[in-house]
Amino acid sequence: MQPPARERVLDAAHQLMLTVGLARATTKEIARAAGCSEAALYKHFTSKEDLFIRVLSERLPQLGPLLRGLAAEPGQGTLEANLREIAHQAALFYEQSFPIAASLYAETQLKRRHDEMMRELGTGPHVPIACLDDYLRAERAAGRVRADVDTFAAASLLMGACAQRAFAYDAAQGGRPPVESFAAGLARTLLAGIAS
Repeated sequence: MQPPARERVLDAAHQLMLTVGLARATTKEIARAAGCSEAALYKHFTSKEDLFIRVLSERLPQLGPLLRGLAAEPGQGTLEANLREIAHQAALFYEQSFPIAASLYAETQLKRRHDEMMRELGTGPHVPIACLDDYLRAERAAGRVRADVDTFAAASLLMGACAQRAFAYDAAQGGRPPVESFAAGLARTLLAGIAS
């Protein structure tokens, strides 16, 4: 039995966006790869930007639920283990989203439409930083993060390092560091600067 059209479209969009990038993946090609009409695609998604955001939120590792869950219940697990899991998921998310999103920055019109859609949906690249900031502030209130720590700066450092791993290390000798050791080292280093 064939999956529902919406799922086929998301799978096809994900594959095409990974291989040719967002700018070059047309809705016509996505529909063809999904085995449906372009009209059927638009029955489920309002635009290519909407489809892209759904690919990010439904096909890539999810940071939001992890971060919201941790912020809702600070003090669970060890701070180091939590930071390691956040770094692991963030590194995987950025590693998988960069090839898809890179073409956004090459086409001004596409980037503008994408930014408008993100604002309408209340999402964007700032959201994981804000969610991690919420979590770190909750841990600060619980006494596991020092009172003088700038939690927004700490959140920015962790997320920025994960994004940098996806963006810069392909050109480096030896390539991108393995996600497990990268996440563990990042968590340990950040923890050294913020733990009570």
